[in-house]
Amino acid sequence: MMLYGIANCDTCRKARKEIEAAGLSVTFRDVRAEPLESADISRFLAAFGDRLANRASTTWRALGPEERERDPADLLAAHPALMKRPVLERDGVLALGWTPESKALILK
Repeated sequence: MMLYGIANCDTCRKARKEIEAAGLSVTFRDVRAEPLESADISRFLAAFGDRLANRASTTWRALGPEERERDPADLLAAHPALMKRPVLERDGVLALGWTPESKALILK
């Protein structure tokens, strides 16, 4: 299982802790330290669409109107913290955020 996120994200830490407490092994990938490849960004955008960009984040609010209009893949590549977190992948199944729905998919 892979957890994509940011090391200082409380939600990522909570998800990781709950996954490990459930007895599952999880690999954490800090997207700031190890940026996503364009193929991963495309795959995530195909799965989640506009929900992948966290428009409530500080990063989004700091962007100017012109930059917000950029291609989402380019925007996420330039600003990894803009990605809604965590993105979880288990056996080819993707889940976004740490919600009851994503927990049901990941912790099964």
